[in-house]
Amino acid sequence: MSLVRYGTGQSGAGKQPLPFARAVQADGWLHVSGQVAMKDGEIVGGGIVAEARRAIENMIAILNEAGYGTEDIVRVGVWLDDPRDFWSFNAVYAEYFGANPPARACVQSRMMVDCKVEVDCVAFRADKK
Repeated sequence: MSLVRYGTGQSGAGKQPLPFARAVQADGWLHVSGQVAMKDGEIVGGGIVAEARRAIENMIAILNEAGYGTEDIVRVGVWLDDPRDFWSFNAVYAEYFGANPPARACVQSRMMVDCKVEVDCVAFRADKK
């Protein structure tokens, strides 16, 4: 089994180098690292709805870079800073995954950066084995 790493050597907030890959592909599985609502090195403003969209779109961009799509997602992990944002987040999430939702876990967690939400996912494609 070979591993393919995507996005190593990237930088995060403050242009600091990140010590992990944005995604790793192994035997048809793609594990996408947690994504926040970052654009051009800064967290986008606009509250949970804007942050949820940007975080999900960042995750999807990595999927697409690796040749996967939302239809290939098996599981999504969600971390919310404030549990009161749960229903607003769900409304945005349904825009992307409403027809074919993957399995999902959602928890409240303090964030490592000043954001409201973080998402990650695991995807699978048999033709990528």
